[in-house]
Amino acid sequence: MGTVFSLDVRGGEPGAVRAALEEAAAGLRRVDEVFSTYREDTQISRLARGELETGQCDPEVAEVLELAAEAERISEGWFSTRYRGELDPTGIVKGWATERAARRLLAAGATGVSVNGGGDVQLLGSPGTGRPWRVGVSDPLRPGGLAAVVSAAGARELAVATSGTAERGDHIVDPRTGRSAVTDLVAVTVVAPRLTWADCWATAAFAMGSREGLRWLDSLPDTEALLITAGDEVRCTAHLARWLG
Repeated sequence: MGTVFSLDVRGGEPGAVRAALEEAAAGLRRVDEVFSTYREDTQISRLARGELETGQCDPEVAEVLELAAEAERISEGWFSTRYRGELDPTGIVKGWATERAARRLLAAGATGVSVNGGGDVQLLGSPGTGRPWRVGVSDPLRPGGLAAVVSAAGARELAVATSGTAERGDHIVDPRTGRSAVTDLVAVTVVAPRLTWADCWATAAFAMGSREGLRWLDSLPDTEALLITAGDEVRCTAHLARWLG
């Protein structure tokens, strides 16, 4: 997937957790083998060229495409599996794969799991008694600085996902035009229970721009967000403060 994954696992029976870690790592490699759009031999590349039908692919392909269709519906088309006219579900794959790896580790008996996929994080359980997971949100306008710190205190599951231009430049496309999104934003960070959705919502809101993006994010249940404009203006959803600390 062209990024680095890190896994922090607490508690559980060591043998079971070690086996689950190996399974999670193998699962992430398999996702890349199936979904990478940079390799011509993957199922998603062959599906895009019409060489395969969805039913001939691994079941995970249909699962991801169904989730992506739901994200497109909820975002009123601002999230899309089309990239410059081609099938490309990578906007949802990383968040989905990261969340799936985290849940696999929790199911193996871990009491606390943090999986970071290229800066997007799925948190489950806790790192210790009375201690919440905490995630720093990079400041896109001040390299090395933090715009906020998200605390998962009081939540058994929480995800933090950021979309923006600081790391990868203008890579987010406006699905209406097929060209790079013209927006006043430099970053959108979404906090929600599931990384699958948080990742999608951050991408969609970034393409919308700060005014429409904030209005839409405020309408979503169990979703809070921090938006930073190119003019260094910070905008937040109504109840983001509950997750800061």
